[in-house]
Amino acid sequence: MTHGEKYLHILHFNVAYPADYGGAIDAFYKLKALHNAGVKIFLHCFEYGRGRQPILSQFCEEVFYYPRNTDATAALSTLPYIVNSRKNEALLNNLLKNDYPIFMEGVHCTYLLNDERFKKRRTYVRLHNVEQEYYKGLYSTSTHWGKKAYFLQEFVKLKYYEASIAKKATAFWAVTDNDVQFYRQNLGAPDVDVLPLFLPDWPCKTELGLGGFCLYHADLSIEANEKAAIWLIEKVFQPLKLPLVIAGKNPSAKLEQIAHKDAHTCLVANPADLELNDMIAKAQINVLPAFNTGGMKLKLLHALYSGKFLVANSTMLHGTPFAEACTVANSAEEFTQAIAGLYNEYFTELHLAQRKTVLGQTFDNDANAQKMIGWIWGR
Repeated sequence: MTHGEKYLHILHFNVAYPADYGGAIDAFYKLKALHNAGVKIFLHCFEYGRGRQPILSQFCEEVFYYPRNTDATAALSTLPYIVNSRKNEALLNNLLKNDYPIFMEGVHCTYLLNDERFKKRRTYVRLHNVEQEYYKGLYSTSTHWGKKAYFLQEFVKLKYYEASIAKKATAFWAVTDNDVQFYRQNLGAPDVDVLPLFLPDWPCKTELGLGGFCLYHADLSIEANEKAAIWLIEKVFQPLKLPLVIAGKNPSAKLEQIAHKDAHTCLVANPADLELNDMIAKAQINVLPAFNTGGMKLKLLHALYSGKFLVANSTMLHGTPFAEACTVANSAEEFTQAIAGLYNEYFTELHLAQRKTVLGQTFDNDANAQKMIGWIWGR
C-alpha cells in the first residue's frame, strides 16, 4: 500500500448495477464518486438474480461476488433474515486479509459487527432506512397473511438487532434527519450523521408550461405501491375524472384491471427509462402518496428533478427538506382539491428557480464523496 493512498472495502447487499432502484442508484453513483476522488475500492456483492456486472470493475481494484443464502433455513435464526442470509465466511476471510476500513451498504451487510475479529476495524454503515420501521410499515400495509407473518417476524428481530449494533460500528450514515434522530435517540448510536443520496447527473430542467395528465410512478410489484395506485384511482381520480397514468414495474392483473376500468385512467407496465423520464417531464402533476415512511424515496427525487407540479403526502415527505417544493395533501379530499387547483396552472421559471435552489443545497456527489473521505480518513 502506497503512503497516502486510501483503500476501502464496500459491501453491498445486492449487485449495484443496473442502477434501476433506490438502493442500487445510491450505491452505484457513490462508488463512481469515490473512485473519481481517488479511493481504491474492493467491492463485495451478494449476487442473487442480477448477474455479474463488468461495468463495476471500472471503479474498483477488485470485485467479489458471493451467493446469498435464500434457503428457508436462513429464516430460522434470531438474526433478521436480511442479515442472516448474507452471513458468508468467504467474505469475512477476504476482509481479514488486510485492515482497510469497511463500508457496509445497509443493515443487511452488518453481520461482521457481531464478530470479535472485526472489533478493532473501522466500520461504517449506510442506513437506507430504519429497517425495523420499514418492516413495521410493510406489516401494517400487507393484506397477504403469509407476507404479513414474515414482515412481523422480521420487524421484531430487527428491533432487537438494530439496537444491538447501534454502538458497534465506528459510524452510521443515514439518508434523512429523521433516521439520524431515530438511531441517536431511540437506539443510542454515538456517531450518526446525514449522508445525502448519490444520484445520477439529473439536470433540473423541468419543461415549462402545461402538461396533459397526472402521473403516479413506482415499482408496482411492491404491495404498498399497488395500494397507493388503487387508492389514487378509486378515491382521488374517480370524482375528479382527470387523466391519470399509473406507470411502473410488474403490475398485477388486479391493478391492470382496475386501472383500465375507466376511460380517464390507464396503466403503462414496465416502461423503459427514457419512456418513464418522458412521462415524468410531460405530466402536469406527479402525484406521490406513500403509506410507509423510511429512507428517501427516489421517485420523489426523480419527479423533483424532471417533473412539473408535485402533490405528495406527509409520509412521502417525512424527514426530507422538500415540502416547500411540493403541495402537501394527506386525505383523498385534500389530494382532489390540490390536483384540481394545479391542473390548469402554468409551470413557470419562478417555480423552476425555487426547485433548483432546494435541490442544489443537498445533492452534490463530489462534495458528498469528500465528506465521506473526511469522515473515514480525516481531512
